[in-house]
Amino acid sequence: MTITSIPTLPLPGGRIPVLGLGTWQSEGDEAERAVVAAIELGYRHIDTATGYGNEAQVGRALSTVGVGRDDVFLTTKLPPDHAGRERQTLMESLSLLGVDHLDLWLVHWPPHRQASPETWQAFREARDEGLVRSIGVSNYSIAQIDELIEVTGEAPAVNQIPYSPADHDLALLAAHRERGVVVEGYSPLKRVDLGADAIVRAAEAHGVTPAQVVLRWHVQHDVVVIPKSVRPERLKENLDVLGFTLDDEQMAAIDALGRS
Repeated sequence: MTITSIPTLPLPGGRIPVLGLGTWQSEGDEAERAVVAAIELGYRHIDTATGYGNEAQVGRALSTVGVGRDDVFLTTKLPPDHAGRERQTLMESLSLLGVDHLDLWLVHWPPHRQASPETWQAFREARDEGLVRSIGVSNYSIAQIDELIEVTGEAPAVNQIPYSPADHDLALLAAHRERGVVVEGYSPLKRVDLGADAIVRAAEAHGVTPAQVVLRWHVQHDVVVIPKSVRPERLKENLDVLGFTLDDEQMAAIDALGRS
């Protein structure tokens, strides 16, 4: 598996691999080992956050494996209670990660549950300064995204939200895409019944696991997916979803789980 075999989607500042490694709840040496193993397997998209407390471990892993900075798509996120301290937080994140720029910086949650265009403006300034290539949000509603667009004239490049077959909503995906926003799904496996008939049947047809079917379903919907694991065998299994394709009937059956 190489970087060239991982599909990507365009962002204003580059291209985002549709499959990456999530690091939520990965801590200490375990987090560092997981990132090293992932990069060695061929992952080129690592997702972390200031709130995860593991930016230093992610940074050490990236320096250990010796890949070029431009060969890894790196995301971190601003905690909502750091609104007003955006630049300070960003510089701390860059220092911990051992890099001079991010590929994607996200507002982790709407500060004070509000769209907070002033925070979005600070993100735009960081991007214009070259500290970040693309900027986005996480856990934002369409209405909150529209407020950012109305106030600043710029949509987020990405909205990272919970997404799985159980959450599937074509209208929601369409609303993001109409605004030029890439959807990135987290908790892809925790939010769906892996024993659902549509998923199990597809897994049996392809000789793969139900979890692999769910991740492949995300990829075919152009929803960026960032499953978390610290086990090398599971990391490899997750990457192997790029080796098969669900047919239209299988996709439709899994899509229907979002309407059941």
